[in-house]
Amino acid sequence: MGRSRKGRDISGWLIIDKPAGITSTAVVNKVRWAFGAKKAGHAGTLDPEATGVLAVALGEATKTIPFITDALKCYEFTARLGQATNTDDAEGEVIAQSDQRPSDDEIKAALGQFVGDIQQVPPKFSAVKIDGQRAYKLARDGEDIEIAARPLWVESLIMLNREDEDHVFLELTCGKGGYVRSIARDLGESLGCFGHVRELRRIWSGPFDIADAITLDQIDDLAKTPEIDVLLRPLTVGLNDIPEVTCSAETATKLRNGNPGMVIATDLDYGDTCWASFEGRPVAIGTFKAGELHPSRVFVLPATQ
Repeated sequence: MGRSRKGRDISGWLIIDKPAGITSTAVVNKVRWAFGAKKAGHAGTLDPEATGVLAVALGEATKTIPFITDALKCYEFTARLGQATNTDDAEGEVIAQSDQRPSDDEIKAALGQFVGDIQQVPPKFSAVKIDGQRAYKLARDGEDIEIAARPLWVESLIMLNREDEDHVFLELTCGKGGYVRSIARDLGESLGCFGHVRELRRIWSGPFDIADAITLDQIDDLAKTPEIDVLLRPLTVGLNDIPEVTCSAETATKLRNGNPGMVIATDLDYGDTCWASFEGRPVAIGTFKAGELHPSRVFVLPATQ
């Protein structure tokens, strides 16, 4: 039998303003250590040099991670025109250059082709798997790899500013699985001048906004102290974009056992995703069918949370 993981049974969310130069996994590990938490995970990887919203879930909140990763996300980024790199960002090696520079109007006109349902090829230096291996490992070994295009929903892509002829500041709102580096690369190609991402910042992710984020310094200052729990946000903040229904004590017991149960709901259609609460505490999340919630995940929270 495997050993059970030691740590506190603590549940909730932390909205971290991730700094550049650290991986998303390293942020999660730091948070888990600082809280002494048994279980932790993040809702959507940011590249090491990217900054901004990284939502970290502790305990039972990890069960809601898929609903955050499926939600829309917003990025602000600077595209460097005139250069392509092998990583599609500023960390890579320049592999092509051009003296051509588009006008502001040409850039704005080109953005429309990247809005809506599009097909996007992830960067070669990415975590996409090819025959069971990560693309970035194959790329580092010098292998000439081809990655198939993947569908992506882009809600909007707008030009915010033009710093100079080499740099354009853009805002992207997209669904799950989007690579901002690919957007910058493909935009540069469509404009005939090449391009890559110079700087990238995630502004919001689902219900989590950069205005509510905390820093790793704040985590460090309170690490391993009772006071650190004041930084934790309730599990339910990760459910803010999902309809809530209420239930009786009897239904709560059924749901926690993984069985369907009658719930009190308004304005829900058959097949909608929703979550049930009893006396203000989350019980389960699942699918609404004919007045019942069919749970896909149940929450088991300590009495003090």
